[in-house]
Amino acid sequence: MQDAPSPSERRRSLKPLVRLLPYLSRHRRLVVGALLALIVASATTLSLPLAVRRVVDMGFDASDTRFVDSYFAMLVVLSLVLAAASGARYYFVIALGEKVVADLRKDVFGHVTQLSPAFYDRTLSGEIVSRLTADTTQIKSTVGASASLALRNLILFLGAVGMTVWTAPGLSLIVIAAIPFVVLPLVAFGRSVRRRSRLAQDTLAEASAYAGEAIGAVRTVQAFTGERQARERYGSAVDKAYAAARSSVVSRSVLTGYAIFTIFTSVVLVLWVGAQQVIGGTMSAGTLGQFLLYAVFAASSLGQLSEVWGELAQAAGATERLCELLDERSPVADPTAPVPLPARPLGSVRFEAVSFAYPNGAERPVLRDISFEVRPGETVALVGLSGAGKSTIFSLIERFYDPDAGRILVDGVDISRVALAELRARIALVPQDVAVFAAPAAANIGFGVASASRAAVEAAARAAHAHEFILRLPQGYDTPLGERGVTLSGGQRQRIAIARAVLRDAPILLLDEATSALDAESEMLVQKALDELMAGRTTLVIAHRLATILKADRILVLSEGRIVEEGTHASLSARGGVYARLARLQFGAGEAAAAE
Repeated sequence: MQDAPSPSERRRSLKPLVRLLPYLSRHRRLVVGALLALIVASATTLSLPLAVRRVVDMGFDASDTRFVDSYFAMLVVLSLVLAAASGARYYFVIALGEKVVADLRKDVFGHVTQLSPAFYDRTLSGEIVSRLTADTTQIKSTVGASASLALRNLILFLGAVGMTVWTAPGLSLIVIAAIPFVVLPLVAFGRSVRRRSRLAQDTLAEASAYAGEAIGAVRTVQAFTGERQARERYGSAVDKAYAAARSSVVSRSVLTGYAIFTIFTSVVLVLWVGAQQVIGGTMSAGTLGQFLLYAVFAASSLGQLSEVWGELAQAAGATERLCELLDERSPVADPTAPVPLPARPLGSVRFEAVSFAYPNGAERPVLRDISFEVRPGETVALVGLSGAGKSTIFSLIERFYDPDAGRILVDGVDISRVALAELRARIALVPQDVAVFAAPAAANIGFGVASASRAAVEAAARAAHAHEFILRLPQGYDTPLGERGVTLSGGQRQRIAIARAVLRDAPILLLDEATSALDAESEMLVQKALDELMAGRTTLVIAHRLATILKADRILVLSEGRIVEEGTHASLSARGGVYARLARLQFGAGEAAAAE
């Protein structure tokens, strides 16, 4: 995540709320409707003091009540217009807020799903979720209510000040003189509120991120009786978020109190001066009443602006946080002029002098000058101790990262010149840590192949030896599998992943074999499914089992980011080098010797 700008940088930058204008422009009808309703409601409100003045100065002196009756009837009509305009304004602004936030959430989510894993290496997923929920809710409140109130109060304030000048220029000087004493602190405090609001939102995101981690690993938390520890850590994060929010509220409270005191003190002063003029006969009572109403309108509008300002500052902080996500750029992106892969896929993979270090790995190379080729239809096993670089090779083939040096070719084309979607469409991945979504079994198998029919899904499940256990589920293929596939065993999750790869029908298979932790029966079924999946495909497999290694056409032995040995199981075992030692450690001397 990019570092947050400093307070001085924020003051120099455009207000983050400006970034919402493109979203508003998508819904011009709602914006126009809201503005028209707002103008009608404001104009109706500003017309009321004129009627009051006429009634006071002329109506009470009339010999009959028809004049008063007609004016009060007109006030009823104005109240109906005001009610209709206010109701319309409420509808338009609330609908606009919902629309803007829906668009914003879709854009942010769509953008973050396209960012490379390097972004997620340094960003908590819970923080992203917090921005998609809490921050967008804050923006919805602003666009759907606060912004409308701010504009309404601004129109009323300007209109009321203008009418005070027209009604009594002398008295209006008192009202106008009070404005700088309100506006200047409003701006100064607004910056403080925005900084404090941003801090509150950041700390709340941290609390949400930890909550997501703890809830996602609740079985581990309970197994290690860590409920109290988790509760205390989350409580500490929430208390920190509350303290930050309280600081923001204090700033807003001081601002609101100061504005109300200053504004209404000026109104009292105006009333006192105007009363003296009425007593002296230089102003009519109706004129004073009209002026006083406009002064109250101006004062109350400015006072409400001081309250809304704090909400706008909070929304600016939320918008800033969301825009940081939208501004995040992935180091792995589609080339400007993509080169197509051959129309007839071959499935060849070649590494040419590839070196790589993870961005957050303190520049420590994971791969060092790696070169090898996997021919179409060949099965190559990757063997080595943990940290040797096996999984990194998979990540580079998928182009989750770009190498620091060298290049990788698929079907003879440098993958950095190929569109990401086209490249990944030719690769099927069966990971060790299977991702199963809280969705029906059929949707899990068909994930990534939206056009797959139910018949194709079931055929893939049969090929993966998953059809039988799926049919035993309460609703068969329509049974939700629970978050992360919690309702399934390890072997069942593996077979779901294999079925997903079968349905993808890609020429290149990346297999992070995960049979070592399974029971004998599950391992047999998974291994059988893997054998059928590998048939006719170019396969790279991170080997954990001797059975897989024996079936490999070649074995690449990695150590400290380099390929140190290459050959078959028999030739490498006979050599007595790194592989022979690994085989004895991993498979046991008897099993390795028997295989030879």
